[in-house]
Amino acid sequence: MNIACIAWGSLLWKPGPLKLASGWHPGGPALPLEFGRDSDDSAELALVLCSGAPLVPTYWAYVDAPDLATARAMLAKREKIAAGRPEWIGSLPAVAGADVPPAIVAWLHRQRIDAVVWTAVPPKFAGTNGRMPTAEEAVALLASLEGETRALAEDYIRNTPAHIDTRYRRLIAARLGWTPRRDAHVTRMR
Repeated sequence: MNIACIAWGSLLWKPGPLKLASGWHPGGPALPLEFGRDSDDSAELALVLCSGAPLVPTYWAYVDAPDLATARAMLAKREKIAAGRPEWIGSLPAVAGADVPPAIVAWLHRQRIDAVVWTAVPPKFAGTNGRMPTAEEAVALLASLEGETRALAEDYIRNTPAHIDTRYRRLIAARLGWTPRRDAHVTRMR
């Protein structure tokens, strides 16, 4: 079974326990993404699927998994998603009633891939899942960070590929100077 993972954020440079069978390829589906999830255990203001956001390009890679359940479990472990939140790992074929963006359905039909997984966590701000921060709130949160926490948040923003260009990212760059790194890398074909 050929299984792929779609990615746009830190999975591109630190896949962790998600075992890949290839490097990341450009040409994933264009998806509505924005920096809208205040992470539970790190300083990241992570990119998430965000209804109404402009479409941006994504990447994809083959996952080294024998079946969809294993691929979902690896991605859930990497993203630290509790077993009680199966809808936070998107997949086609769909599991657990998770929303499946039409762009992913169309993309999968054009590929020679049997199944696909992606991170489907909702926006989160001020401890509330489903709450999307405003652009001003996102910048204020990042500006308030200090020391290593601030450095980690900056690394996430700056390591995200430059062509993942969002409204919040442009505001963060203008206000904080956190522009994309020229040396930022995506793990490519091995």
